[in-house]
This record gives sequence, structure tokens and C-alpha cells, in this order.
Amino acid sequence: MEFGAVVERMREVCSTSGDPRSERAAIESAMTSSAELKAWLAAADARLASMLASQVSFPEQAIADCTRESLRDAAKAKERSDTLAKVPGFADALEDAAVTAGHVDAITTKAKPLTDSQRAEFFERVAGLVDVASAATVTEFRRRLAMEARATERDDGMDRLERQRRNTGLRVWTDGEGMWRFDGRFDPLSGAKLDARLEAAVQAMFAEATPETCPTDPVLKQQHLRALAFQRLVLDPATGIGRPGRPELIVVADQPNGGGGPTIDWGIPVEVSLRVLAEMYDAGDVDAQAVIVRNGVVLHAPGELDLGRTTRLANRAQRRALRALYPTCAIPGCDVRYSRCKLHHVRWWRHGGRTDLANLLPLCAHHHSKVHDSGWNLRLGPNRQLTITFPDGTIRNTGPPNRRAA
Repeated sequence: MEFGAVVERMREVCSTSGDPRSERAAIESAMTSSAELKAWLAAADARLASMLASQVSFPEQAIADCTRESLRDAAKAKERSDTLAKVPGFADALEDAAVTAGHVDAITTKAKPLTDSQRAEFFERVAGLVDVASAATVTEFRRRLAMEARATERDDGMDRLERQRRNTGLRVWTDGEGMWRFDGRFDPLSGAKLDARLEAAVQAMFAEATPETCPTDPVLKQQHLRALAFQRLVLDPATGIGRPGRPELIVVADQPNGGGGPTIDWGIPVEVSLRVLAEMYDAGDVDAQAVIVRNGVVLHAPGELDLGRTTRLANRAQRRALRALYPTCAIPGCDVRYSRCKLHHVRWWRHGGRTDLANLLPLCAHHHSKVHDSGWNLRLGPNRQLTITFPDGTIRNTGPPNRRAA
């Protein structure tokens, strides 16, 4: 981006943000300009980090001293610079604001688990994806990068799993507020079991009531409940709360137009090779179920899917069927994964709503609070087409949920 274009965008941002009477179109245009400025600055930061690294032995510390950020943030800036050096086409695209820093960071993240030879091949593949990244959101680009990373891994998944198990670790420290912090890294299979046990504990402990210590912010509330459940599981394991941590895999036959083959929902934000999954299944470490859906309709799913007014809480069969339909929160553009969502009654329970599959929708904590506290109105069509009516009267419509589109 030429310097004149940078100045023009800065002028637009300053002018619009300083005028409280600005109309929506002007605000949205200024937001776009702001994002383009951030991309241009990220490209400049990467170049400066590269220049600094050639002159000092500990560039991360030097970056942190200049920016007054943490060493972790400085290390991320250095990693971004190193990645752009491997894929220079993305450096140009970032400077032109065709991609964002998030696109570049996604490349860095996907490259880390690879071996040196695999990483070199991965960067060669990624070098040709500038146009793809320019037309995709960061979330969409991550999915494409995952495909490219898988293509570079020649083994059957067992070698990678062993590497991940060797890299398992738990870091414990206290922060500036005197709070204990735990930062753990676990292989996908162990992580899935731990996550299943933790979520089951949250449901068992807080299904009926939440403690007075809960924050009011919906996202912080869920983090607080998980922390309390984790504390209880570790400090008082004899309570037996929650079911054993055994994850469930769902084979989803998603046929939006009568075609397409089955997919597998791992229930975790990473993929595991089919051979590893087969060994887990044979050993009884996972449950596996089949769900068939088409155009937002569940054609087959095990268990009872309509409970009427007999209970407010959804059963496991309903959760399984909805997970086959929705990999994430049902609100368009939200990438909070399904396992972190609550099941919302579209027609509220207090208003006579039924605990039937057709009346349930997965919503993340943030969007669940928007419905209950901010006046969002949701309506589902016969093929689960979602209509959202916002408090200002604006309406947004979506088609049936489609895992392949996601």
C-alpha cells in the first residue's frame, strides 16, 4: 500500500471515529480502512523485527523493550516475521492489506507440529495460496491450511501421535495478581478424554444452579465454572462427579443435495488419523455413533429426540444429533465449537417451549446472552433455516446448516 493510501485511510478513520453522528455506511468503511491499516502496520512490524534480529542476539527481548509488550507477544511478532520470510508472497499481500496478520499467524501455527522436511514442503504449498487467503476469512483459511498440512504428513498418524505424547506438559506459575495459573499441553486423545470429563463435571455440578462467585459476563462465567469443576475433580476425586472421560465420535452422512460422502466429527478441534481412531475404538476408548442428515433434517440418529415438556434439559441423543448438524455455534460467522455451546430453546421453556429436536439450537455463551438479554429473536424453519431479528428491526436469514460449507 502506497504511503498516500495509508494517509488517506488514517484520515478516514480519524474523521469518522471523531464524529458521533457518522452513519452506518461511513462507520463500516472506516472499520475496513482500520483493518487495512493494521495489516500494513503488521507488515512493517515484521520487517522491523527481521532487521532487529540481524543486529541483536535476543531479538524477542529487544522487541518487548521497544513495544512494552510481554516476551510472549514479542516472540509471536518474531515468528510472524520468520514465517513471512518463508512465504514472501504473503509479506507483499499483508503490506497491501489483501490478507491479515491472522492469516499469517495461522500459517505459523500449522507449521509448528511438522518435521523440518515436512515444514519445507508445507511452506512451498502455502506459497501458492495467497489468492485463496485473500478471498477467505482467517477461520476458512485455517481449514485449508489443515488440508495442506495433512498432505505433507506421509505417515499414518501414529508417528505424529507419539510426538504429541512426548510433548505433553503442564506449566504452573503465579501471575502478578497472585493467582495460580495452569497451562497444559496434551495429545489429542488424552485432551479429548480430559475435556469430556471436565464438561461432564460442569453439567453435573451446575445444571440446576450456579455459585454466587460467577461473573456476569457469559464467557467469563463458563470459564469460571470450568475452573471450579477442574478444582473439584483434582482436589476431591472421590466425589465421582461427571462420567468417565470417554469421547464420542460421530460419523455424519451429510448430504445437502443428495450427494457427498460421510464425514467424522472428532468432537475436538483437531483431527486424528483413521488408524488411530480405529485402535481407540477397538480398545473401547471411544464411543462411535452414526447420524444421517440432509438439508438440515436428521434422517437417522440413535436415541429419543423429542422429550416434550417432560424435562428442560436435552438428553445425550439430542446433543449428538445437533452436533452432527452444527460443528459450531449456530449463529453465522461464530466459530465457537459445538462442545462449548449451550442448547437453547428457540421457543423459550418458560413460554411453553418443548425439549424437542426441532426447538433446540446450539449457541455459545456470548450469543446465548444476546438472545436472553439483548432482544435477539430467533426462528427456525422446517429445514432449520435460521431467521434472526435484531432489536433495531434488521433481519438476517441463513439456509440449512451444512457441515461441508462450514
